[in-house]
Amino acid sequence: MGDKVRNAGSKLGWYLPLRLATFVIVFVVVVLWMRNPGFLRDQFVLYSFLTLCFTLLLAFDRRGKLRYAAKLTVALQFLFEISIESGIIYATGNVNSQFSALFILTIVSASLAYRLVGSLLVASLVSFAYAFIIWLGLSSSVDAQFSLDALQTIFIAQDSVFYSIFLHILIFYLVAFISGYLAERLRRQDQELVNTSLALRKARLETDDILRHVNSGLLTLDSRGFVVYFNRAAERILDCREVEVRGLRCQEAFYERMPALVECLENAVDNGLEHPRREIEILARNGTVVPLGLSTSILTEEGHKLRGVIAIFSDLTEAKRLEAKVRTADRLAAIGELSASIAHEIRNPLASISGSVEVLKSELNVSGENERLMSLIVKESHRLSQILTDFLSYARIDRPTYTKVELCHLVAEIIEILYHHESFSDKVDVRFESAESIVYVVGDEGLIKQLLLNLAVNACEAFEGRGGRLAFRLSINRKRGTVELGVDDDGPGMPPEVIKKMYQPFFSTKKEGTGLGLSIVHRICTAMRMGVQLSSQVGEGTSFAIEMKIFAPDLPAPESVAQEPVTQENDVALTARV
Repeated sequence: MGDKVRNAGSKLGWYLPLRLATFVIVFVVVVLWMRNPGFLRDQFVLYSFLTLCFTLLLAFDRRGKLRYAAKLTVALQFLFEISIESGIIYATGNVNSQFSALFILTIVSASLAYRLVGSLLVASLVSFAYAFIIWLGLSSSVDAQFSLDALQTIFIAQDSVFYSIFLHILIFYLVAFISGYLAERLRRQDQELVNTSLALRKARLETDDILRHVNSGLLTLDSRGFVVYFNRAAERILDCREVEVRGLRCQEAFYERMPALVECLENAVDNGLEHPRREIEILARNGTVVPLGLSTSILTEEGHKLRGVIAIFSDLTEAKRLEAKVRTADRLAAIGELSASIAHEIRNPLASISGSVEVLKSELNVSGENERLMSLIVKESHRLSQILTDFLSYARIDRPTYTKVELCHLVAEIIEILYHHESFSDKVDVRFESAESIVYVVGDEGLIKQLLLNLAVNACEAFEGRGGRLAFRLSINRKRGTVELGVDDDGPGMPPEVIKKMYQPFFSTKKEGTGLGLSIVHRICTAMRMGVQLSSQVGEGTSFAIEMKIFAPDLPAPESVAQEPVTQENDVALTARV
C-alpha cells in the first residue's frame, strides 16, 4: 500500500483497527440490519472487494513495489465507503438517521491516512454527500425531485432541520481539523522518535564496536557484582567466553582460576576501592600463569550511589618478556664495557706473572710439590689469558663490515683449523656436505669464521674424548635468497634448562669452560642480523642452523637496510626437541 497508509498503520497503530471497525459496522448495518437492500448491493460488493485488496496488499507488498496501486485502492475505498454511508443515512431516517456518525469514522480514518489536508478534503466530500442526501430526502417529500426549484426546499424546511444540517457539517469539519492536526503532530513526534531511536542505536553500535575491538580487556559489573559487559579482548585474555560469564556474579565466574581478579573486583563493589594500576596473576585453562595489568574504576550515580565497576586489563606476558630481554641486553652491554675497560689492565701484569714464573721454573731446580705449584700457576695464567681473549672478542663484536664471502672455502678453513685445535680428537669424524662448490653470501668474513669455529669447538668439547660425528651442511633457498649453514653433531645433547641459559655470558656446563663461546655466537648473529635455530635432544645430539643472505651486487648491506637494534626474538630463534 501507499507510503502514508503504511506509515499510519505500522507506526501510529490506529489506522488498521479503525478501518476494520468501520468495515464491520457497515457490514452489520447493510447485511444484518437492512437485509442487504438492492440499491446498496453493488456498492457494498465493490467496497468489500476493495477492502480485501487493501488487506492483501498490506500482507504481501512488504517492499512497497505496488504503492501506487495501494494508494488508488485506498482512495476508491473511501469513495465507496462514503457512498454506502450516504445510502444508509438516506434509507434510515435521512436527517434523523442515527448512522450519521459513520461519517466521523471515515473522516478520522482519512486523517490517519492523509493527515490534515486529506481529512479536510474528505470532510468537504462528506459534508457535500450529507447535504445532498438531506436535500434529496426533502425534495422527494414536496414532490420536487431533481428540479431546480428543489434547492429552495432546504430553506423551506423547519429551522431544526437547517440547524441539524449545519451542526453535522460543523462537526464533520471540526473532527477533520482536530483528527488531522493530532495525526500531524503524532506523525512528527513519531518521526522524531524514529530519528532519536536510530541515532541512539547508531551511537550504541559505534560505542559497542569500539569497546569490542579495543586491545585491552574490558568488563563491567553492576552494583551487585554481576557481569554486565565482556569484550572480545577480555575473552582472549581471560580464556573464557562472554556467554559463559555474562549474568553471573564475578566470584562465580572467575574465582576458580582468578582469585586475585575477584578480590580486586569485590573490593571495588563492596568497599568502593579503586586500583589505578595493579599487577596480578591468573591461570589459563592450560595451567600457564598469565600476568595481568589491572585497573578498576567506580561508576556512581547522583548522591554518590554505586552504579557499577569498570575493570580494564591487559596481558603483560609480552611486556614481561621484553623487560627480561632489556635486562639481559643491559647486562650484556655492561659486561662488554667492563671487559673492554679492564682486559688490557689485567692482561699486561698477567703476562708478566706468567713469564716470570716460566723463567723461574726453567732456572730453578724445583721438584715435588713446588714443581706442581709452578705448573699450576702457568696453567691457570694461560686459562685466565684465554678468558681475557674471549672477553675482548665479545666486546669487539659491534658493527660488522659486510663483504662478499665465499662460504665453502671458509668452511674448509674452519675444518683445517679445527684439526689443529686442542679440543679436536682423532675419534671425531668431520664432514662437509654441499651441493654447490662455490656459494657467496653477505657478511663479515672474520665474524663468520669466529662463529663457525666456536660452534665446532663447542661440539668437539661436548664429545669429551668419546668421539662422534660433526657435519657442516650447506643448502640454498633461491626463492628467499638465503643460504642455510648447519652445524650438526651426535653428542650428548642439551636438556631444556640448559637451552634456556646457554646464551648467557659465563654460563657453562664444562669444568674448564669460560661460558662465552655461545654468547659470542649469539652476539655475532645479532650484529649481522642472521637467524639461528637450535634443535637439541638429550642423547641424540645438537644441530645449529644459521641463515645468511645470498650475495647480490645490487643488494644493500643489512646495516643500511635496517637501522633498528636487533633482538634475539626476531633474529635468533630457538627451538628444542625434548
